[in-house]
Amino acid sequence: MSPTDSGQSVADFESILRQRLADLEPVRLELIDDSALHAGHQGAKDGGGHYRLLIVSAEFSGKSTLARHRLIYTALGELMRSKIHALSIQSFTPDEVQ
Repeated sequence: MSPTDSGQSVADFESILRQRLADLEPVRLELIDDSALHAGHQGAKDGGGHYRLLIVSAEFSGKSTLARHRLIYTALGELMRSKIHALSIQSFTPDEVQ
């Protein structure tokens, strides 16, 4: 079951993800749904989508990659245990992308 199987559109679900990540005050956020590439994959069968995330935020300044990912996982909360099966993350500070 995917997020859309519960009657929720892909756009609605992506909007929820963006709202959750807004707490990190991103200056750039790109979210790509790769779920269709994983059709038949066990995680896809169980309801979790596959996403790629690129996020640029000053909140990441002075933080390790692991600490940045923890901030993202915390922002997404229970979605990481239910609606998201896989999340590929690229996280940068504004200085790192200039």
